[in-house]
Amino acid sequence: MSLGYSILYTLIGLVIGLFIGFYFTKKRFEKELKENPPINEKMIRAMFLQMGRKPSEAQIRQIMKSVNQNRK
Repeated sequence: MSLGYSILYTLIGLVIGLFIGFYFTKKRFEKELKENPPINEKMIRAMFLQMGRKPSEAQIRQIMKSVNQNRK
């Protein structure tokens, strides 16, 4: 019987560890994304200038709005 309990406790500990690890990893990832967004207005301006275009503020706001909507 002690072998069965040992296996059971090991499995329970593994499942609990997986849930705790997933939770903290998710929180850390969300914090990193909030602190370091994947794209900002300076990057959009640089991309437009590399393509040889001068972006207007309306274009930049439209792109940022689109990026933010798709992120949620």
